[in-house]
Amino acid sequence: MSWIYLILSILPILVVVFLLTYKEWSADTSGLVGWLLTVVVAAVFFKTSFDVAMKSSLAGMIASFPVSLMVATSILQIIYMESTGALKRIVISIKTIASTDKAVQVMIINVGLGTLLAAVGATPVSVLPPIMVALGYSTFVAVALPAIGFDALCTYALLGAPIVVFTDLTGTSLTEAGVVFARYLPVISTLIGFAMLWIIGGFRLIRQGFVPTIISGIVIGLTAFWVNSIGGTVLTGVFAGLATVLVMLLYLKLLGKPIVDKTNLTEDEVEYAKNYSLLKALSPWLILIVASFLVNFYKPIFEYLFVEHPGAISIIPGQVIKTRFFWNAYWWIFVSIILSFPFLKPTRQQISDSVTRWIKRAPRPTLSAAVFFAIAFVLNNSGFTLVDGKWMLPDPHNNMVWILADTTARVFTDWYPLTAAFLGLFGGFVSGSESSTIAMFANYHKIASSILGVKAIIVIAGTAIGGGLASVISPAKLQNAAATIDALGIESRVIKTAFVVSFFITAVAAVMTLIWA
Repeated sequence: MSWIYLILSILPILVVVFLLTYKEWSADTSGLVGWLLTVVVAAVFFKTSFDVAMKSSLAGMIASFPVSLMVATSILQIIYMESTGALKRIVISIKTIASTDKAVQVMIINVGLGTLLAAVGATPVSVLPPIMVALGYSTFVAVALPAIGFDALCTYALLGAPIVVFTDLTGTSLTEAGVVFARYLPVISTLIGFAMLWIIGGFRLIRQGFVPTIISGIVIGLTAFWVNSIGGTVLTGVFAGLATVLVMLLYLKLLGKPIVDKTNLTEDEVEYAKNYSLLKALSPWLILIVASFLVNFYKPIFEYLFVEHPGAISIIPGQVIKTRFFWNAYWWIFVSIILSFPFLKPTRQQISDSVTRWIKRAPRPTLSAAVFFAIAFVLNNSGFTLVDGKWMLPDPHNNMVWILADTTARVFTDWYPLTAAFLGLFGGFVSGSESSTIAMFANYHKIASSILGVKAIIVIAGTAIGGGLASVISPAKLQNAAATIDALGIESRVIKTAFVVSFFITAVAAVMTLIWA
């Protein structure tokens, strides 16, 4: 009977995988089916009350705000920057960088700028593929590299949205969590750099780019440790991405190679760059970064927004979700859009077009980000029932997460931490989000780690790293990248190559997790 309940516990996730891979359904539709099946299994087989299932789902949706609302507002920002021509100006500048050294160019564009874009809420798989094609790379490379370049720092994407979710679900501080993740970065970042060079030119390019790749990996690791140690955890991606770009530019300077080369620009692009200030084009992101500095480093503001006014909401009796609405990055993305009006001077038509396109484009990715949190919360609260206004778990073993954790602990025993990163890779593939992966597996790892006496925070971090590494095999992200260069269909080729890369790097992360846990 226990094996039947084990199968029932993982059935919703297996169905989502089936719908994503074999039926090629979208992530949001597959997620909704997975959520409905989770509710049915929890109610019918685990005797979960309807009230518990619905309130758990709602609580999960609210807990997803740092990610789901971030997705919604970042989509609005990037559409607004497209409509006003700001993004076009930024793309023109990126095309001119480091054209004489392919390895350095890859580190700058796909690791440095890719991380920076992801950190401020832009999407590397939307912005970078056209630039890669314009620089002469194949469509295969143009899809693969933007999807993997920022993966080591995926935890700090969307101004640290995944790590905010991590701290909320584990009860750790931002600084403590940030330092744990930073330990992985020198190794993982370096391996990702080598992986990108291998995808482009095999071992020949790895040999040519060995030094800049090692340098970028070390710089990312050191920057992450420093930023987290001074309390700037949510800005780690901004600092690390910027540091990588600056160090690679310095590297080119020391070698005597040109940093900027405008020969690959068209006459129209040269003229556009002359008439459109780069500083003006960057204004929404610059305002966002300044605002993020203030709400994280200026103590009175941080204390007021993060500590004194956490926006606590209680959906589940005895549990509080701290929304921190006016501290979280999604609010400041919206503010940065409004404050950039005097610089970008959008017309009424541009604003109208931006809102219209946003209404069409944002709901499904936003729902996709939220629905997997709902699944996670129903899994966590399965078996609970309402008794005298309180949620009770009559049988502690009658819980889907407990069954998964107990089985895993008994099967893998001391080797259990080794599974964490691979579970993250699986979760990231299914949900397309590191944050959703953390939400799905955090409580599971807490229980299993408690049974085995290992460090839960390390195990959960290992899963998060794996979830980030899944970006390069996520169908949704690869389809997004392929669509921007009219190469739909190539994502299936990319997945075959990318799976080997992501699996190898995940294996390294798994060993690191085992050692540290």
